[in-house]
Amino acid sequence: MAKVSLKRLQKGKTGEKGSRDKFITLLLVVAVYGIVQLLVKTGHVSSLIQGLLVPMCVYSLVAIGLNLCVGFLGELSLGHAGFMCVGAFTGAFVSKVLRDSIGNDLVLFLVALLAGVAMAALFGFLIAIPVLRLKGDYLAIVTLAFGEIIKNIINVLYIAKDSNGYHAAFSDAKSMQLDEESTVWLINGAKGINRIANLSNFTIGIVLILLALIIVYNLVDSRSGRAIMAIRDNRIAAESVGLPITQYKLMTFTLSAAIAGAGGVLYAHNLSTVTATPTNFGYNMSILILVFVVLGGIGSLRGSMIAAVLLTLLPEVLRGMKDYRMLIYSIVLIAMMLFNWAPKSIAFRKQLAAKWKKQKTQEEA
Repeated sequence: MAKVSLKRLQKGKTGEKGSRDKFITLLLVVAVYGIVQLLVKTGHVSSLIQGLLVPMCVYSLVAIGLNLCVGFLGELSLGHAGFMCVGAFTGAFVSKVLRDSIGNDLVLFLVALLAGVAMAALFGFLIAIPVLRLKGDYLAIVTLAFGEIIKNIINVLYIAKDSNGYHAAFSDAKSMQLDEESTVWLINGAKGINRIANLSNFTIGIVLILLALIIVYNLVDSRSGRAIMAIRDNRIAAESVGLPITQYKLMTFTLSAAIAGAGGVLYAHNLSTVTATPTNFGYNMSILILVFVVLGGIGSLRGSMIAAVLLTLLPEVLRGMKDYRMLIYSIVLIAMMLFNWAPKSIAFRKQLAAKWKKQKTQEEA
C-alpha cells in the first residue's frame, strides 16, 4: 500500500476535469472584471458598490489564503486576520516612508506589496514552527491568540521621524523626546497610520487574485501539493512513505500567510487611515474569513471567492430594509450552509449531475 501511495504522489498528472475547473475559475474572474468595468463606465454601478470593489478583492484574496491552509492542508487557523494586519501595517509603513523617494505610484505599491507579503510570510513561518505541532481546537486557539497579540502590539507601537532621525517606543510616546516642529508620525499607537497613499484599485485587486489562484493551483497540481493533500487525508500513511510532514506544513502555512498579507496591503492602501481595531483585524474578522471558506466549500477556491463577494455585497444591498437587513443576512447564511453541507442536498446535487451527464452522453451518441 505504501508503494502504491508513493507512486500516486509521483505521477504528477492532473485530471482533465480538474484542469477545466481551474481554467473556468480564472476565466470567471477575468469575465467579472470585464463586466464590472463595462458597467462602471456606462454608469450602471452606484458609488456605494464601487466603494466595495476593493474590499471584495481583499476578502477574496484572504479567503484563498485561508482555504489553502484549511482546505488543502487540513489545519484550522483563526489567525489570518493577524497576518492580514501584519501585511497592512508593513505595507502602509513602507509606502509612507518611501513616498517622497519613489514618484511612481505603481512602483511604490509594488515595493509596499513585496514588503507586506515578505513580513507576513516571515511571521507565518515563525508562528508555524511551534504551532503546527498542535492539532484541531488547540491549533485554532493558538492561532487566534497570535492574531490578538499582533493587534495589541501594534496598538502600543510608536514610530516617528524628526530632524534627528527615526525614533521608536512601546506604550509611551513621550519617552522618545521628539522635535515637535519636524515630527512625522509613521505609526502612532492606537491611532495607527494616517495619510496613507490611495494606491489600491479594482484592477490591482483582480491581478493579485489571479496571481494567488495561479500560485495555489500550481502548488496543488505539483508533487508538493499532492503530498500536502496526502498529509491532510492521512498523516500516518503519509509519514509511513517518508514524506517530510513538518516541511510541507511550514511551506503551506507560510504561503497561506503571505497571501493574507497581500490582502492586508491591498486593504491598507484603500484607506486613508488604518488602525488595529477589533473590527478591522480582530477575532470577528478571522471568523468572517473562515465563514467565506466554509460557505464557499472547503477546498473550493472559486466557492470561497463567490461567498466573499456575496456576503460583502449583501449587507449593503439590504441596507434599505433597516430592521430586517441582518435577519435576511442570517437566513441567507443558513440557506447557503444547508445547500453546501446538508447530506440530502449533496445527494440531490449528485443526482442532478448524474442525470445531466447521462443526458449529455445520450445526445453525443
